[in-house]
Amino acid sequence: MNTRYNSRNSNIPLCRSCVQMKKISFFAILWSVLLVGAQNGCLECHKGIADIRDHQSGMMRSIMKKAAEAGAPGNDCVVCHGGNPEETTDKAKAHHGTLKYFVEHEGPKAFYPYPASPWINEHTCGMCHKTQVAAQWNNLMATEQGKIHGAIWGFGAKEGYRHTFTDFNTTALHQRIGTKAYRAYMQKLKKQEPQAMLDKTKELPRAPTADEVEKDPTLSVYTYLRQECLRCHTGGKGRYRRGDFRGIGCASCHIPYSNEGLYEGKDASIPHNEPGHMLVHRIQSSRDAKVEVNGIRYSGVPVETCTTCHNRGKRIGVSYQGLMETEYKATFDEQGNPQPKLHTKRYLHLTEDIHYSKGMLCQDCHTSNDMHGDGFASGANLGAVEIECQDCHGTTKKYPWELPLGYGDEFDTKPKQGKARGVAHMLADYLKQGFVPKEKGDGYLLSARGNPMPHAIKKGNKVMMYLASGKTIELKPLKLLKEEKKISKEGMIAMDQIDAHMDRMECYTCHATWAPQCYGCHVKIDYSKGQQNPDYLAASKSHHNGVTGEVHSLKEFLVDGKVTETRSYLRWENPALSQNGEGRISPTIPGCQVTLTVIGKNGKALLQNHIFKLKGVENNGTVPVPKEGVNSIVMSPVQPHTVSKQSRSCESCHTSLKAQGRGINGGRYFADQSKDTIVDLMDAQKRLLVKNYDIQIPAIPNLKYDYSVMLDENGTQVQTVGDHWKLSQALDKAVIDKLDRRGVCLSCHQEIPHKSLAVSALVHIKQMSGLSIDNEFHKDIVHKSVLISAWVQILIGIIGTLLGGWIVWRWRRKRLCKGEQK
Repeated sequence: MNTRYNSRNSNIPLCRSCVQMKKISFFAILWSVLLVGAQNGCLECHKGIADIRDHQSGMMRSIMKKAAEAGAPGNDCVVCHGGNPEETTDKAKAHHGTLKYFVEHEGPKAFYPYPASPWINEHTCGMCHKTQVAAQWNNLMATEQGKIHGAIWGFGAKEGYRHTFTDFNTTALHQRIGTKAYRAYMQKLKKQEPQAMLDKTKELPRAPTADEVEKDPTLSVYTYLRQECLRCHTGGKGRYRRGDFRGIGCASCHIPYSNEGLYEGKDASIPHNEPGHMLVHRIQSSRDAKVEVNGIRYSGVPVETCTTCHNRGKRIGVSYQGLMETEYKATFDEQGNPQPKLHTKRYLHLTEDIHYSKGMLCQDCHTSNDMHGDGFASGANLGAVEIECQDCHGTTKKYPWELPLGYGDEFDTKPKQGKARGVAHMLADYLKQGFVPKEKGDGYLLSARGNPMPHAIKKGNKVMMYLASGKTIELKPLKLLKEEKKISKEGMIAMDQIDAHMDRMECYTCHATWAPQCYGCHVKIDYSKGQQNPDYLAASKSHHNGVTGEVHSLKEFLVDGKVTETRSYLRWENPALSQNGEGRISPTIPGCQVTLTVIGKNGKALLQNHIFKLKGVENNGTVPVPKEGVNSIVMSPVQPHTVSKQSRSCESCHTSLKAQGRGINGGRYFADQSKDTIVDLMDAQKRLLVKNYDIQIPAIPNLKYDYSVMLDENGTQVQTVGDHWKLSQALDKAVIDKLDRRGVCLSCHQEIPHKSLAVSALVHIKQMSGLSIDNEFHKDIVHKSVLISAWVQILIGIIGTLLGGWIVWRWRRKRLCKGEQK
């Protein structure tokens, strides 16, 4: 189907036949009105169901026109769902087959209960949204390429750095999408990072049998992935748990599902007490697409839709809302019941991301290419996400449009230089299918990779953000705030005065003041007692007419083994720092810190609390690694999505061993975890007094350091730091030398109160005067001391230079005089 745009509203897609009506809008409107009045036989049973879109919308007019062409005027249902529009009494007959027109013009088509399913949506959503549907199999929400690689790395890194496997075979990559600059940027990145952005990938191997695991316990990673990690991809509907209900394919995001999974619309034929149904039959997407439910009208895709999946791994969805998981059950409701589980977890409510507090949805930052795919196999998050903070906020020295393309997204350790990126004045057709503001201002802002951002408009020195929720925000870039003197003194020092901060650090390194830190991912996969559990990936691949395997019965997809997960401990405050794949210093949290136990079919451990050692694989950077290799447990650089206006303090980085990568409190809290811990009656020499005892904490043989330690005392990297991109690594010596300012207090206090005559005199004067030195006074003293010291040293330098010059002059003069005397 060729997509064009209505002359009245350039963001409304029209089908091929609608293009002919482009210049006769009066007849188009008349035709639409007549079609709405035509009978829709589906409503005999589905009376009260909400229209999928407003009848005045361009989308619904296109659907209605297509229905008329197919011989079913007024029946918008059959365009997406198929079925027999003439049958109004027999459900089986109504939900069978489709009109001959669709078979001839749109390919094979039957009744589709889930028309957004990626297995068939080329015949439904793809009629109008061909670009997005064609690219869907290459986006990370479909391939889960990074997630798969991360798990395989933790189980011994069988594939090394190569991101070999995806959920499904995606070797037939779609034509690249984006501007010429964007495609050139991505092509360059692909050449630079070939281990992640492959042209050819393989479908993930099947789950092993218990007998196969006996021979090679590392095969259990495929059980782990298929039973646990791969429930969230868009090729399936996931599991039916509170907070996990969602659609499939395009409906994963574009059809609302509540946490309870209950239908709350007015169609009496849909059960209202049976979990697993959409909230209401309506498309949620852009600012133009209004959804009405329970008397409320909203637009955009709610954040909760995204957190249905983004609550594991880096947990960016729930973190954005200020939710941090906890092992505890508080608080109690009025009946005394504990907090219910959401996404199978319980939560604390911490500080929300400032963007969330201001009403911004995920789609207000993340672009169409980010989410729908761009035709590249992007490997992991940094490959897919095209935006940077500076794209809207700029820096204190340059507006966003004054920055070069690639700034903040360098994949290099030097800041990007080059000509100003400017703004865009044109949009690709596929971008016009969402909301496009009528006011174009001075042009569309460009992402770091060169694509226009339709909802961010330059207006003078300000940015107008047209949010999907319907709200419009006026944003003042940092340079304007600096000119208006609205940045704090601390902010000016950090962002304007210290160039290294802006050149080498991500903005969120300071402004993300907390991040979820789940240390130690203890995975047990038990193949004893004939245990079996569902293979969610296989279930999602088993499909017929848009109905996936999960809808029928997961019992048809059982595979050997049962996965259990737990952890050592949780933290959230001040995450550690490392270098991310873009070459910038970034907050860093535990990734897949797999500590693996595999129980064989006879009930005995094939691997027990095992951490793999990786030799000759890890670290392409400037940080030394042990000869025996690093541990396969991973610390991951991350954008925590917990940004606040108030940044973390200078001391939280510059005086912190954890920030340097040396672990919480330098890794000194934990005893030697490579030895068993026995707790029972012992004498003073710790000799065990009993014969009958159990090991309280079994050893983790390869864990010489705590899970939070990236660097040992010699600066050697002891665990993996980022397993996707070449530049990911722990901080090197040069960076730590700049970062480490521990012990600065001693530089003054080693002389206080009486190690120096001058200092001693000042202390006595202070005591005699009764002066109280509080924190502000103390900082003032240090500040003055620095200034006095600097000026004294400059004066000494000047005097020394003058004195030296005078001495040289005198020496030369004497030699000259002696020469004249001779």
